[in-house]
Amino acid sequence: MKQSTIKNNNDIFHKIESIEKELIDLKLSVLKKLTPSKKNLISLKGIFKGIEISEKDIEEAKRSLYGKIKV
Repeated sequence: MKQSTIKNNNDIFHKIESIEKELIDLKLSVLKKLTPSKKNLISLKGIFKGIEISEKDIEEAKRSLYGKIKV
């Protein structure tokens, strides 16, 4: 009886390992599809050309991002 239990536990362990490997492969596959290729990169250089940002604007942005945390 004990040897049967060990065999069943080993089967379960190997099945779990197989499922984990399949999950890792699936994650990698999804990440590859979601990651933009270098051809799709868009340059944002100069997007704020001519816009002036004041200290007040920076302070407002910090407050909205960090809330009650002191920065």
